[in-house]
Amino acid sequence: MKTNIAHQISLEEAIELTTRYRNDPGADLPNAETFGRDSIAALIEQPGCQAFRIYLGRKADGKICSVLVAADAEGHDILPPPQDELTNGDDEGIILEDAIRCPPACPPESPLNG
Repeated sequence: MKTNIAHQISLEEAIELTTRYRNDPGADLPNAETFGRDSIAALIEQPGCQAFRIYLGRKADGKICSVLVAADAEGHDILPPPQDELTNGDDEGIILEDAIRCPPACPPESPLNG
């Protein structure tokens, strides 16, 4: 690997992980979910963000989904206030979901999804 970044793995390790998952994904689990760059940038550019966390959720139709939130240096989720406490101008605490799910909308073939 060219860089020394925390959590970084080699392409070969990624291929092994994604192949193993595709071979036995479990019920209602996607192969992948795609989030747009602008959404991810907004999430990680929040004040105090030192990481982002991926939670697994389940939609009303029973399908598993990813829920992304920012986390601060102490590991606390950076969350918006409850809906009933929102005031004009509140824009902190972004939560992402509603990704492009594969299947059915899968990316072009790569070593990770072939």
